[in-house]
Amino acid sequence: MTCILHRQIGQALPVAVSGRGVELFDEAGRAYLDASGGAAVSCLGHGHPDVIAALHRQADRLAYAHTSFFSNAPAEALAERLVADAPDGISHVYLVSGGSEAVEAALKMARQYFVEIGQPQRRHIVARRQSYHGNTLGALAAGGNEWRRAQFRPLLIETHHIDPCYAYRHQRPDESEEAYGERAAQALEQKVAELGADTVMAFIAEPVVGATAGAVPAVSGYLRRIRQICDRHGILLILDEVMCGMGRTGTLHACEQDGVAPDLMTVAKGLAGGYQPIGAVLLSRRIYDAFASGSGLFQHGHTYMCHPMASAAALAVQEVIARDDLLANVRDMGERLRRRLGERFGNHPHVGDIRGRGLLLGLELVDDRSTKAPFDPALRLHARVKNEAMARGLLVYPAGGTIDGASGDHVLIAPPFISDAHVIDTIVERLGDAVDAACQASHEGRSQPAALR
Repeated sequence: MTCILHRQIGQALPVAVSGRGVELFDEAGRAYLDASGGAAVSCLGHGHPDVIAALHRQADRLAYAHTSFFSNAPAEALAERLVADAPDGISHVYLVSGGSEAVEAALKMARQYFVEIGQPQRRHIVARRQSYHGNTLGALAAGGNEWRRAQFRPLLIETHHIDPCYAYRHQRPDESEEAYGERAAQALEQKVAELGADTVMAFIAEPVVGATAGAVPAVSGYLRRIRQICDRHGILLILDEVMCGMGRTGTLHACEQDGVAPDLMTVAKGLAGGYQPIGAVLLSRRIYDAFASGSGLFQHGHTYMCHPMASAAALAVQEVIARDDLLANVRDMGERLRRRLGERFGNHPHVGDIRGRGLLLGLELVDDRSTKAPFDPALRLHARVKNEAMARGLLVYPAGGTIDGASGDHVLIAPPFISDAHVIDTIVERLGDAVDAACQASHEGRSQPAALR
């Protein structure tokens, strides 16, 4: 029996007891290759000695000091590093405890910014369907994950959603990538016109959609067009890089590859690699200046913001990534992973798309490649893949509802930045066997009478 309210009540989970490199170990001594970094978190793998040493040093000095009384050295140093490496225009950092907190803070910053500059009528948030921005109520309202939103809908603030930039599902056969990107971005223009341009405060998007749709990158030119629309109408652009940021796609920030700088950016998972819970909002100079010259405060706060231990861990993680040139390894191993996935699944009857950037890649699973028809959601193919992978000592991050919140299955792959060629090849070998077994089991289950399923 457990006293923990687990995600799924009654599920018997193995107990993790240790981690080393790219592997986790349970209490029975079984090893699992962590090919998803949890939820794209463990960018340096497990048990990295430099990060552990940094945490020991910080614990000896200072574990906690409340920000209403003090600042602290690791938080100041981390903020300086993040600003130095940030996209153009970013001048300050707001440190919190995770991605959902970061998105909540970013939404509040957007609202307060317009209040400070005398445009309090701006209140609308526009986001995209099949996005995920967190599980707190404001972040959940902004996100487009319908399954997560459904039962809490009466509690959510009003938000507005447009179609995602999802080429595999929405690009027409006769349409170029550039033309599709233009059409997809035009949906924002239409939504702004519908709401009234002077009432919209922010558009929020993931440059590479993570958990909800499975590593779906924006097509070339899409985010630049979005940036132009926001600028023309005075709308703030919030880029959510909680999953796809901090090196995961091969550049420190995913938006670097799109040639776009946001007004607000959220980061978390890879910031400290799971060694401590931490997230951050990176904000532009104009937003900071509006606060500084107006009310002189940001009307928001959390008990554990700028936490010394979390900041020390994040700083150590970022120092290791830079020192060991791990972004180059992300690019190299990302290319190898994509190539090996193509070799294994390129002609697979139930893999419709292989996509993503760097070491954030996804497979979209389909019942029929030619029509892109998904499996029956009742078969829960994604759950079968997860179970089959774990049985083979592999951790991946599958999910359902890929297409519209109900239909579709995908598998997200996000191994640590320290992965080498052998690790990549092992991931693909085990995943191939897991997908084959799960698809076979789904077909057998479908052929059985309903009473036997």
